[in-house]
Amino acid sequence: MSAGTAAGYRELLRDNHAVRWLWLGSAVSLFGDWFDTMAIYALVERLTGSPLALGLVFAIKLLGYAAFGLPGGLLADRVDRKRLMIVADVARAVIVLGFIFVESAEDLPLLYVLMTLQVGFGATFDPAHRASLPNITTPRELLTANALLAATWSALLAIGAALGGLATAGLGTDAVFALDAGTYLFSAYAIRRVAIPFTPPPAVHANLAVAAARELRAGWRYLLHHRDLARIALAKTSWAVGGAALVYFLTQAGPRLTPEDAALGIGLLFSARGVGTGIGPIIARRWFTDVRAWPRILGWCVVASGVAYGLVGVMGWDFAIFVPIVVAHAGSGANWVLSTQILQEHVEDGFRGRVFGAEMVVLMAVEAAITLLAAALLEAGVFDLRDGFLLFAGIQLLCGVAWVVRPPRSLGAEPVSPRRR
Repeated sequence: MSAGTAAGYRELLRDNHAVRWLWLGSAVSLFGDWFDTMAIYALVERLTGSPLALGLVFAIKLLGYAAFGLPGGLLADRVDRKRLMIVADVARAVIVLGFIFVESAEDLPLLYVLMTLQVGFGATFDPAHRASLPNITTPRELLTANALLAATWSALLAIGAALGGLATAGLGTDAVFALDAGTYLFSAYAIRRVAIPFTPPPAVHANLAVAAARELRAGWRYLLHHRDLARIALAKTSWAVGGAALVYFLTQAGPRLTPEDAALGIGLLFSARGVGTGIGPIIARRWFTDVRAWPRILGWCVVASGVAYGLVGVMGWDFAIFVPIVVAHAGSGANWVLSTQILQEHVEDGFRGRVFGAEMVVLMAVEAAITLLAAALLEAGVFDLRDGFLLFAGIQLLCGVAWVVRPPRSLGAEPVSPRRR
C-alpha cells in the first residue's frame, strides 16, 4: 500500500470507533503525564539543585523501561491486551498519588522507587498499545493512526510541558500529581469501551518461568533471523545515542532561558520539543509517500537533528533556540513514526509485542547510559552546557551519516502479514 492512499484524520476518527476512544484516552493520559513530568523536574530541582540528581530522574525512568520492556512485550503477546492496558492504567493512578509524600531530599529514594513502578507499568502498557493498533485498523488507516497518535503525543508535550510548568508554579506539585492520577483513570475508562481483537497464543508451558524465558528468546531470535527488521528496530536508538543527552540538556538550559522561574523555562523548551515531534510525523505522512525509501530516510532524520542541535550549541540562551529545537525533534518524530510503521507492517502479530518490547529495552538502556554520562560529566565540570550540546550533536550527526551511508535494504511496499478488517 502506498502511503499516499492513507485514510484522512477526520475519516479515521469518524468511522473507527476503537481508534477514536483509544486516541481520546491516550490524549488525556498524556496531558497528565507531561504535567507530572514537569512537576517531578521542578521538585528535584527545588530539593537538590544538582544536575546529577536530575540526571538520575531521567536514568531511572529509562532504566525502568529497559528492565520491564521485554516482560511487557511478552505479556502483550500472551494475555488479553485490553485488560493488560486497563490494569496498567489503574496501577499508575495509584502510584503517582504516592509522589505527594515526597517532601524533602531525604524522601528522594521513595520518589525513585515510585518512578520505577510507574515506568514499569508504562512499559507494560506501551507494547500492548502499539501491538493492538494494527488489529483495530485497516491497512489504509494504520499510517494515519500512527501519525495521529504521534502528533497527539507531540502536541500534548508542547501544551502539557508549557502548562505543566505554569501549573506547578501556581498550584504546587501535589495538585499536579493528583491531576495525573485522574487522567490515568480516564484512560482506563476509554480503553474499556474499545473492542480489541486478540489471538490467544498456544497453550502456556506449565512452568511459567521456563515459558517466559523461551518466549523471550524467541523474540530475540526473530530479530536475529530478520536482520533488516532488526536494523529498523534500532532506528530510534540511532537518534538517541546523541539525542538522549541533548534532551537532558534542555532541563539545564531552562533556568538560563528564564532565570526567574526554572520550571517555566524547562516547560517552554520541552514545549518546543513537542512542537517539533508533532510536525515530524505530519511531514513524513505528506512528503515520504514511497515506503521503499523509508529505511534511508530514517538516517536523514538523525542527520537533520544533529545539525539543528549543533546550532543550539552556538546560539545565545534566548527564545531563538526554539527554532532549531523544533527542527531537531521534527526529525525525531519522523524517525519514530516511520520506523514504528515498518515494524507494525512487517512483524507477524504473534511476535509484534516482543519485538516492540525488545526495541524499547535497547532504546531505554542506551538513553539511560548516555544521560547518566552526560549528567556526571556536566556536574564534574568536564565541559560546560554549550560544549555539551556541541559534543553530543556531533555524535548524533555521525550516527545519522553512518545510517545514510549503509541503510537497511528496502522491505518493499507491501506488508508481510497485513490484517484486513
